Amino acid sequence: MGNAFDPDANARQAGGAEPAAADARMRLNIGLTAHRDLVHAQEPALREAVRVFLENLRAQYPSLPLRLISALAEGGDQLVAEEALNLGIELMAPLPMPQAEYERDFTDPATLARFRTLLARAQVRVLPLAPGNSAAGIAARGPARNRQYAQLGMFVSSHCQLLLALWDGHPSHATGGTAQVVDFHLHDVMPDFGIHEAAPNLLADDESDLIYHVSVSRRLQDGREPRLPPLSTRWLTLNGESETTAQLPEPYRTVFGQLETFNVDAARHADTIAATRSTLFAGELPSTPPPRIALLDQQLRAADWLAMHFQKQVRRSLFWTHFVAALMGLSFIFYSDIATDRWCLASFLTLFFIALVLHHIGERRQWQRKYLDYRGLAEGLRVQIYWRLADVETPPNSSLGYDGFLQKQDVDLSWIRHAMRGSGLLRDEGFAADARWLRWTIAHWIGDASGKGGQLEYFRQGTTRREHAHHRTARLGRAALSAGLLGAAVLLVGGDHLPGPVQQALVVTMGLLPLLAGIREAYSYKRADRELIKQFRFMRRLFESCRERLTLARSEAEQRQLLTSLGRACLEEHAEWMLLHRERPLEHAQLAG
Repeated sequence: MGNAFDPDANARQAGGAEPAAADARMRLNIGLTAHRDLVHAQEPALREAVRVFLENLRAQYPSLPLRLISALAEGGDQLVAEEALNLGIELMAPLPMPQAEYERDFTDPATLARFRTLLARAQVRVLPLAPGNSAAGIAARGPARNRQYAQLGMFVSSHCQLLLALWDGHPSHATGGTAQVVDFHLHDVMPDFGIHEAAPNLLADDESDLIYHVSVSRRLQDGREPRLPPLSTRWLTLNGESETTAQLPEPYRTVFGQLETFNVDAARHADTIAATRSTLFAGELPSTPPPRIALLDQQLRAADWLAMHFQKQVRRSLFWTHFVAALMGLSFIFYSDIATDRWCLASFLTLFFIALVLHHIGERRQWQRKYLDYRGLAEGLRVQIYWRLADVETPPNSSLGYDGFLQKQDVDLSWIRHAMRGSGLLRDEGFAADARWLRWTIAHWIGDASGKGGQLEYFRQGTTRREHAHHRTARLGRAALSAGLLGAAVLLVGGDHLPGPVQQALVVTMGLLPLLAGIREAYSYKRADRELIKQFRFMRRLFESCRERLTLARSEAEQRQLLTSLGRACLEEHAEWMLLHRERPLEHAQLAG
């Protein structure tokens, strides 16, 4: 229960300064904003409150590692960072300006020493100059330097799943101060920054406004008390204050639970995923991929494999439920037209029960949801990786590429956006995404000038394959329907002259073949075959158009702009694909016809 930072806790820290290369698990990123002038007498109790908060989170989500995002400023930032490291929690430190310049704001040598000790155990990212700032402009205290701190607060808010605020509860006009960061996390508005700079997707509703507020007193406020009793806590969102701090508000429990479920599924199949050796970095590369992007590639590999795994489960379940439906139809035809034995009814009910069990297993294990969610995550990560390799510019506080993704969908899909938030958090500072990587990205993402390779070839081949399969299904359906009608015509014209067994066979044919045609059409509808063909055609045209425009582009900057537009279009189209499939789950009430 001590109140000091343990300098020997390196052995207990989960990740150290650099996470293990193979640890591609999703993180629960906890952003931090805190006052610098805490009351020293409250610090022991405050440390205890922070420790309990972090331990409770870890207990609720044991398979979802925590990561603290803190600039390690004097006061609350350093206090929380010390407690996090003592608990073995990963630490990420975004700096508002280069370290030497930032250290000028530490006036106490002891505090500066603590900062350097903490920084040595953190993953560090130095933020660039805010729009309109210059190196000379931020050297002196004033509006420009304050804008760097405001940008820091926006960065922390934009890359965390929840914000821990050690705050007195009072509003403030201090640019980039704790009160303004809290307000930005709730409302996406930061003074001195335009809407486009602060929140490109201002209307996105993605459950990104969660705050855990710990009320604190301050030394430099002339004795002003905090708005809430000191050390009291509450969950705070845009919708208001939570009545209890015992549990997360419901929507956020769902989001964090699904992040953890991805980690659990990836761990369960880790050996098989590793054996596939699937990677975006196959073949000759311009240079060695940087570690951070390689980590995203591992996450993409896991999401892609899991999506294909659960897709097979969904399609297998879909096939067998429709096959059972066909047998149910055959049982009914036998009972109504040939034999009225009780075994026909027993067979019908047994088959329905089997189909119901299959459906229940799929629902309980969430095959459909996981297939769609993990495919959506994989495609989102794919776009993020290619953007990073091509050096597509994304401001550090920007939500480009994730807050707009699946914005129109329900809360169940918010976890995908939250997973993608972490993809832009860490950067490889020494990695230069030069012209060679730009050309490599174009060739492997889109395809070469002849249209070979990349997504262009994939969508061309996929369109052709799906068109052939759909035409084959249509021909079989027409043949089955025609055969059934032919059987009915034969019975109508010459049924009285046919032997009894032949009549029975024709009756079965007349009822069964159109039934099979209908079931096959229902199967095609559930798979959304027609709509998939349209979407594959659209994506093929999209990549063809982008490939042509890239060839005509006059500069690398223009090529990167095209890649930005392409990535956005891919994310939007995939969101439509997910919505289409989510609207067509297999309901057990439909199995009986």
